[in-house]
Amino acid sequence: MYINFWYPICTSEELTDTPLQAEILGMRFVVFRDSTEVAHVLSDTCAHRGGSLSKGLVKDDCIVCPYHGWEYAGNGACTTIPSQIKGKPPGRSKVDSYPVDERYGIVFAFLGDLPETERQPIYNIPQVGLEGWRTSKPAVMDVNCYYERSVENGLDPYHNEFVHASQGLPIPNPATAVFEDIPWGTKFMVGYGELQEKPSDTKELRSNPDELRAGSWYYGPNTLITDIQFTATNSFIQYAFEAPISETVTRIYLVNLRNVMLEPEQDEKVMQINRKVALEDVAILENLWPLRTPDTNTKELLTEGDEMVLRYRKHLKEWDAKGWRIDSKAIKQSEGDIAWAIPCPARRETSNWVLDAAPTRPAD
Repeated sequence: MYINFWYPICTSEELTDTPLQAEILGMRFVVFRDSTEVAHVLSDTCAHRGGSLSKGLVKDDCIVCPYHGWEYAGNGACTTIPSQIKGKPPGRSKVDSYPVDERYGIVFAFLGDLPETERQPIYNIPQVGLEGWRTSKPAVMDVNCYYERSVENGLDPYHNEFVHASQGLPIPNPATAVFEDIPWGTKFMVGYGELQEKPSDTKELRSNPDELRAGSWYYGPNTLITDIQFTATNSFIQYAFEAPISETVTRIYLVNLRNVMLEPEQDEKVMQINRKVALEDVAILENLWPLRTPDTNTKELLTEGDEMVLRYRKHLKEWDAKGWRIDSKAIKQSEGDIAWAIPCPARRETSNWVLDAAPTRPAD
């Protein structure tokens, strides 16, 4: 799991006037809106005596700790200490606050300390708002697997002919595969031959071997895009923004777009089609062993059909080399003794923090 990337925290609909607790990267966060409806994401541990801020309330645009009433503004600074008779709250009375961006019906937070000019942008979905495309509300799915396993599954075209009966068990043609390097990732497209089984009876999604193409690409460690082109004019595109809750559970936020079956009354039908495909993947992912991807490729027998997996893992090693991978083993060893926090950008400008920055593996 990595710091210094954007992660989905919750859906916009979930976040009302009540604070939410979110767990990402094995850490706890509090999410709340101020009076202008702007969302804020802070570390969930009060700097005083460890109270859970998400169990408090929002007052005067601040999150109030339910233990002793300390009030924290959206920037993480404590503004009020009820037991303090005079003077301003001390400089150490602060918690980490993270950059937030709300789009596609999802609240995203940048969980890391990079300055704005060095951050990877949230993936831009070009079809949103375009005539002839319909965008779904975000769907959320929890999967009992490590997020890297989930992303790699989406990058693998060769499991389709064995796993996805709902799509007709399509057989890819390796000779048609095309790879393209993109910022923060790699994408590919491949053509498919005959279907082994009859897929959905939905006529708009029928295809023939001359037109059926599909591809996937990753963007950073936790964003996966899948593009299925049934014909030259009929397509489904799915954007999966993945949040590693822990090393064993992943929450996936799915935004689906289509340029076919555009009527609103078709939304439920399309959602069920996508869900059926996703559950076929889940049945495999939740039974993989080991749970997490090995640290070295020599522990798996990878072949030329795993080209996208190899490219993804190469990028992960590059982010390892930057010192962005969280040292989960060190955190587990201190579980219950230390309140860790993902370091926020303000830590590059000020010192004297109460919460310890989450340890990361050494950079190369």
